[in-house]
Amino acid sequence: MFPAVGGGIRAPVRWRAAGTVGRVGDATVVLVHGGGATRRAWDRVLAHLPGPTLAVDLPGRGEVPADLASVTVEDEVEAVVRAIRADGAGPVVLVAHSSGGLVVPGVVAALGGAAHLGGRVAHVVLVAALVPPEGGCGLDCMKPHHRDGLVAALDAAAAAGGPPITLPGPPADPEPFRTAYGGEALTDDELAFVVDPVRCVPDTVHHYLQPVRWSEAGTVSVTYVLTEADRPVPPAAQEAMVGRLPHPPALVRLPTGHLPMVTHPAELGAVAARALP
Repeated sequence: MFPAVGGGIRAPVRWRAAGTVGRVGDATVVLVHGGGATRRAWDRVLAHLPGPTLAVDLPGRGEVPADLASVTVEDEVEAVVRAIRADGAGPVVLVAHSSGGLVVPGVVAALGGAAHLGGRVAHVVLVAALVPPEGGCGLDCMKPHHRDGLVAALDAAAAAGGPPITLPGPPADPEPFRTAYGGEALTDDELAFVVDPVRCVPDTVHHYLQPVRWSEAGTVSVTYVLTEADRPVPPAAQEAMVGRLPHPPALVRLPTGHLPMVTHPAELGAVAARALP
């Protein structure tokens, strides 16, 4: 579910804040990519983030080797936490896109929880991110026909005794990607950015089967960025996922498709900057 983000803003950004988001400080912004992507998905946003940043490759994607057929959410959590500790980051603002949201509760728990309670996570920003019901999994966040199709394919592969299913990388014909993410069609420059093999990579489906528990995240404060023209994760589904969070988040609505980091990097960077303590 790699989103398409483009140039300048194409419609007003609407904020509805729940609680106070602090001033820019010394916290590190940690960026977690979504499906079929790598840390390079955030390249256009980096220039719009004040202070230190850390973009992380999840296992099996980018520069972190792993078996995509068996990688789990727990493996992904461990990779993010390991990268944060290796970086020496102090307090962090955790920004996760799409299926990258599945790792967030585990990362928050591993880092000791919310900063206001002595942990290391100052804030979480979820960008069209998947939030399953408590104890549910990524499958619960999919469109019904996508979920049913994936389950059928997994069952068929298991019955045939073949290799586990993984998702393909860069397309032979990138043109369908131009309109796949919703919002305005990607420009030639945006399309080339999205399908570049440094960003568009094979991916796992196994992590969609792993349980996720937001209760592990405690009282960490959250901003949810709802992408109003999203096709892969429709706005109504995002509204439902906002309602699954254990505490009401600050809600930011962007008039974009699924990839605001590509099409609206300055606006998305501003959201993350507002989350810094």
